[in-house]
Amino acid sequence: MNITPIYKQALEHPIFDIVSQAADNLKIDSYVIGGFVRDFLLQRDSKKDIDIVAIGSGIELALEVSRLLPNHPKVQVFKNYGTAMLRYLDIDVEFVGARKESYHFDSRKPVVEDGTLQDDQNRRDFTINALALSLNKSNYGQLLDPFNGVNDLENKIIRTPLDPDITFSDDPLRMMRAIRFACQLNFIIEQESLDAITRNHERLNIISGERIVEELNKILQTPTPSSGFLLLYKTGLLDLILPELTALNQVEEIEGHTHKNNFYHTLEVVDNISRNTQDLWLRWAALLHDIGKAPTKRFTKKNGWTFHGHEFLGGKMVKKIFTRLHMPLNQKMKFVQKMVTMSSRPVVLSQKEVTDSAVRRLVFDAGENVDDLMILCEADITTKNPNKFKKYHNNFKLVREKIVEVEQRDQVRNFQPPISGEQIMQTFGLTPCREIGSIKEAIKEAILEGVIANEYEAAYAYMLDKASKMGLERVNK
Repeated sequence: MNITPIYKQALEHPIFDIVSQAADNLKIDSYVIGGFVRDFLLQRDSKKDIDIVAIGSGIELALEVSRLLPNHPKVQVFKNYGTAMLRYLDIDVEFVGARKESYHFDSRKPVVEDGTLQDDQNRRDFTINALALSLNKSNYGQLLDPFNGVNDLENKIIRTPLDPDITFSDDPLRMMRAIRFACQLNFIIEQESLDAITRNHERLNIISGERIVEELNKILQTPTPSSGFLLLYKTGLLDLILPELTALNQVEEIEGHTHKNNFYHTLEVVDNISRNTQDLWLRWAALLHDIGKAPTKRFTKKNGWTFHGHEFLGGKMVKKIFTRLHMPLNQKMKFVQKMVTMSSRPVVLSQKEVTDSAVRRLVFDAGENVDDLMILCEADITTKNPNKFKKYHNNFKLVREKIVEVEQRDQVRNFQPPISGEQIMQTFGLTPCREIGSIKEAIKEAILEGVIANEYEAAYAYMLDKASKMGLERVNK
């Protein structure tokens, strides 16, 4: 068998010999295609899945492969899509019959017909994803590259196999995929394909929020997300997806007073935070932390430009964005809301004398997320003045040290006041009423202000004193 050593190495996994044998049993041709081949040639860690295209029934090929494998792994069949999947040695192997597709303009669902390998490669999104390796005994391991995808890999270019206007109009999500691949691989989108994204960007409106967010998440998880978001912005896609973000791309001047461009500032913050955390939802918080600034922007002669309450409004806007894009309305959303709402708290704290009471309140309100909040706020430092940059980071260092000191001493992170509402009711013979809440709040405030220690005896004595001033008498001593 005449096979180039590099491609032989690509096919070392035992699944390929099994697929080859199964295809031969069925007297059909088969190929491994797409991301597996691309990532192998890039010497890039590939996600653990393999796409097999059969010139015939992909489902029958999957069933035959399962029959030949030890323990006959279960085959998941998706009849509506003509695909099947099985898992072998921690790798997902997906099988599909070669097909050609045609689209109606008002739909992203194709009319599918059986096709040749060439038809299947024609329908691929980019040349670098149309690469295939033969699994047939006659030419096992031969690379089939009809669109010079290897050349595009070497030149770091994203390009569509056929007319980009047709490629992007047929499946508009491919526009986001082009940008995502450019961002992930540090490639450049070839100019004709980039221009076609701009021309066809409105077509994204037919794509579901879930599919859009899947691509956004992948862009956010790259080392430098700003490169992807800048391409989304320049092609018009970002205005369809996150108009709250593009609204920040403006700078006004009144009477010689200007404010910074909060859009480009936001992209810097996202890049900054990406160097310090892999947490997707903290990266989302960085992306959305200033979205309240556009609707709250005001100018007065006395104060110049202000954005009063932008954090609070931004937190409310988070839920609207998550709802619109069909993102999870669960603890992940609440975390992003919390980070956006509190995003200025440590900043304000770092500009003043760092008092124990202020730090206690910060730790109490942020709870288990106080470290995430500090990471966000440190990423928010984008000044180009080296003296200011050093000063701000030194101030945040002091805040971090104070957080550790106060937490070790006062233990206020996620603390519950030592006196419960039930105990207040029993002590003073009360039924549910406003006074119980007032006493509990007074105890909490006294602890946060450092008036009393965060311990039962001090809180109990403070409760008795507070209740006495309210005219309440103890009935249970």
